[in-house]
Amino acid sequence: MRLFAAVLPPEEVTRELAAEVAQLRKLPGADDLRWTGRPGWHFTLAFYGEVDDDLVPELSARLERAAHRTAPFPLALRGGGQFGHGRALWAGAEGDLPTLGLLADRAESAARKAGVPMGEHRRYKAHLTVARSREDIDVRPYLAALKTFTSRTWTVEELVLVRSNLPKSGVPGEQPRYEAVDRWSLGAAG
Repeated sequence: MRLFAAVLPPEEVTRELAAEVAQLRKLPGADDLRWTGRPGWHFTLAFYGEVDDDLVPELSARLERAAHRTAPFPLALRGGGQFGHGRALWAGAEGDLPTLGLLADRAESAARKAGVPMGEHRRYKAHLTVARSREDIDVRPYLAALKTFTSRTWTVEELVLVRSNLPKSGVPGEQPRYEAVDRWSLGAAG
């Protein structure tokens, strides 16, 4: 299974972001970007890639402990940024970013302890990808528009293990499908 750990924004926040993205898609050059759909909007905490089915129970048990050791915390979408000269355009975050980073570290550590091969550790950067490009794109107009965007604040109350099903149809623009494999409440007695 192709898996990752994530924080999923609630419906009212994705609605606000959808309205912002609709405005971004009206900017010149927007057709040069591949826009992600609402079902794909999430904060990836740790990407695991293809995980052997035998490792999933241990990974799940360790993620559950990580969730229980992390108290719920406030988060909002705010502003935006890019990776790789416009290869990825994203919405940023504000709120309790240290706790979000701690949860990301715990999600990565859970995988390592469960025997999931992980690449080199990278410092966590909170981002929610809204568009991608195969080529370098000048995204400055999009960043300028995102600069003033702030969603409502919500309380992050769960850690989600997500399965990513990559497109197989070959249809241009087809998006990966995401499904929650398991969810754990933050701060729950465990």
